[in-house]
Amino acid sequence: MAGSLKKLVKAESCRLMQEKLESWSKDYEINSCDQNLNQCCELIEMTSMIQGQLFTILNETSQDGGHYAGVETIKTRLLPWLGTWFSHATSGRLFETSLSLNQDSIEKERQLRQTFQLQELQEELTSTRLELDHVQQDLAQTQLALEDTKTKSATTLLTAADEIIQLRAALKASRAREEDSLRRLDHLNDCEQQIEMLRDELSILDAQKSVLQSRIARSRSPSPRRMRSRSPSPLPLRSCSPGRARSTNASRHAFLVARFGDIYSKDRFDAERILRMYINDMEVVQRIIYTAAVESFQAAKMAYRQFKMRVRKTLSIGHSGPESLEDTVMDYIVRHEDLYDVQASVNEVIRSMSINPKISSTPEFDFAVISSFIRELCRVAFSMQTLTPPLDIAFGMDGELFSETKYHRSVDSDFTAALVAYHVWPALMENDVVIVKGEAVTKRGALWSHRSRSRSRNRSRSVSPLLSHLSRSRSPSPRRSGSPSRALR
Repeated sequence: MAGSLKKLVKAESCRLMQEKLESWSKDYEINSCDQNLNQCCELIEMTSMIQGQLFTILNETSQDGGHYAGVETIKTRLLPWLGTWFSHATSGRLFETSLSLNQDSIEKERQLRQTFQLQELQEELTSTRLELDHVQQDLAQTQLALEDTKTKSATTLLTAADEIIQLRAALKASRAREEDSLRRLDHLNDCEQQIEMLRDELSILDAQKSVLQSRIARSRSPSPRRMRSRSPSPLPLRSCSPGRARSTNASRHAFLVARFGDIYSKDRFDAERILRMYINDMEVVQRIIYTAAVESFQAAKMAYRQFKMRVRKTLSIGHSGPESLEDTVMDYIVRHEDLYDVQASVNEVIRSMSINPKISSTPEFDFAVISSFIRELCRVAFSMQTLTPPLDIAFGMDGELFSETKYHRSVDSDFTAALVAYHVWPALMENDVVIVKGEAVTKRGALWSHRSRSRSRNRSRSVSPLLSHLSRSRSPSPRRSGSPSRALR
């Protein structure tokens, strides 16, 4: 008996039934009829289980007391309760009948709900199938568009690959031509240096010869008056201050660099406005100005070499003093830069531009309309040769690789292109170091457009600028009334 009672206590069925009763009491108004009936049936089942366990304990307790123990309690309490329960058996059947009817109605309602839910599910299934059909159609269209895009992308990639291959080939060819041109220029520079050295040696020999001849003449004629009459009247050597070129090199350098920038920012636009009155193509105008700058530097450098050789030849005859002959020559040139025949250089620049195949497409046009611009460039370029070290412009070629250290891109450039279509302004260099950047125009396909333009021009005018420069360097310069040679004499 004690074991069954302990099991009943551990099960805590009464406490659980109490909790369920309290929960049912709270949710009774919220629950539906089916939920309330289910709660009641669950409590009845729990009550029957507890009653079964209590009857088991009652049986065990009565057996522990013997045959007649507990009889009075059973008679007075258990039997009256059992009689009352059986008297309500009929009402229980009526309850069962009503319960069965309620279950039938609940079952019908459940079937109706299931039918309604099934219809809703079918409708949802139909709409879902329609949406699936639309999605499949969209997917098919997207696949077609994707295939089209893949085809176009493949074509574009092939075209880009062909263009890259052509660009690489063109780049290799341009590099080879540039290296060849640089080798030729180096060779020409070496030849010019050798020629200049030979000319210097010849001038020295001529000076020595003239000195010897004057000594022989003085030894043959004892008359002092005759010696004074035959003594040469050299250049006034003391007319220039010693060391002027070295002492003013820094200030002249700063001034010339600033003046070069002013020509680029001011005089160049004035020249453009003049050229635009005759030429509508802005590219041709910019090419003319760039060519004028390049040819002006070339002509000024050639004139400077000739001027320097004449000054050295003249001063070497009676040179004496603590300074070297080279310093004396440089001081004289710096002090007498006004003896530079700039008009001869301007004429040489205009002649070179008129035979340049890149800008001479209009034979009736005269480049003398920008002679003032060329004159200023020649003056600045000549003065830059008197610096130590001298300043020069960078070598530029159409179709070369664009260098960020040398040039700025023009506003109408293609900033993704790697090749230079044409140059607008040269870069200023000092010992192969850029001190003032130039300007260039970069475009895609610049190499092919440059080739097509060069082929379309007259072949009779396709004279190499390098050969023309060589011919100019070998041809003697005309002597004018204001030339340095006449001034020195």
